[in-house]
Amino acid sequence: MSILLSNPTLLRNGFRSLMFLTPSVSISYSTCSAVSSVDTRRKKWRQPVVSALELGGVKIAKEDVVKEDPTNNVPDSIFSKLGMQLHRRPTHPLGILKNAIFDYFDTNYPNKFDKFDDLCPIVSAKQNFDDVLVPADHVSRSYNDTYYVDSETVLRCHTSAHQTELLMKGHTHFLVIGDVYRRDSIDATHYPVFHQMEGVRVFCPDDWGASGMDATSYAAGDLKTCLEGLASHLFGAVEMRWVDTYFPFTNPSFELEIYFQFLKGELGMKFKPYSKYPPCFKDMSFWLSDSFTENNLCEIVRGVAGDLVEEVRLIDNFTNKKGMTSHCYRIAYRSMERSLTDDEINELQWNVRDQVQSKLNVVLR
Repeated sequence: MSILLSNPTLLRNGFRSLMFLTPSVSISYSTCSAVSSVDTRRKKWRQPVVSALELGGVKIAKEDVVKEDPTNNVPDSIFSKLGMQLHRRPTHPLGILKNAIFDYFDTNYPNKFDKFDDLCPIVSAKQNFDDVLVPADHVSRSYNDTYYVDSETVLRCHTSAHQTELLMKGHTHFLVIGDVYRRDSIDATHYPVFHQMEGVRVFCPDDWGASGMDATSYAAGDLKTCLEGLASHLFGAVEMRWVDTYFPFTNPSFELEIYFQFLKGELGMKFKPYSKYPPCFKDMSFWLSDSFTENNLCEIVRGVAGDLVEEVRLIDNFTNKKGMTSHCYRIAYRSMERSLTDDEINELQWNVRDQVQSKLNVVLR
């Protein structure tokens, strides 16, 4: 099972998806033989970047992650996130949630599950893709979607990248939580760094032998009982339902949805922005090149503005009689700590324009 600790999706009839995914039968349902404050007078703002960090007891230099390799697409802004490990901070919401989940497994499966929350997010492409049955032609393997350190090394896209190594080391019941990295859009529901938790249990013939059930049915039933109990532990007495679904790497696959008991009179509440400071909008138009992708654009904007960029949104596009396509993007800048000045926003925007033109081979309008 994989427990994705990302924003739950609001579904029809008020249900929210928790996205509990079962792992591949060939892996997890196997037998025993398987193994800073800012000075507002400054014109320029720069994302702070450390030169080295420690992950899992190993010191990693910046040049080992952001390096001169033709396949490397890890920017400074992403390297600076590698050592944060929010899930290991006991007073952070992620740390609180992690410990609540650990408590559930310790209570209901005492001394059963090994726990890992400090595994290095730099893994091989084989671990990240091949070992978890990602097809060779899957879009997630592209440089547009994944951060590559070099052609054989990536920043993990999911905690599933550690499944095989842990199974080969003899772990048959384990939980893995960690930060994961994906090149993505910039808006209120996307961020290049988020967190996941994996749970894997290996079943032996003795487990299902006396039940009269086949191995897959027995494991699926145990999975559902486990996750229903976890949902109740985390959310209380909520209504639940299971949805048969399809994921290309898992068979069978399930999704658990829970129903939120909205408070009387609060059903129509609207989302409120997290920051009390006003956003600043800047538009940018350009003629596309054949190699342009929106993810590459977002990486440039994020590399320049860091977490001061809140959204990059396509607001207009058209193709002229010569077959040239133009896009216009609106960039929203906003700080969580202060009101941004015109001078610093203009400086950021001009820097974005210069890099977009030079790195993406587009023609600004």
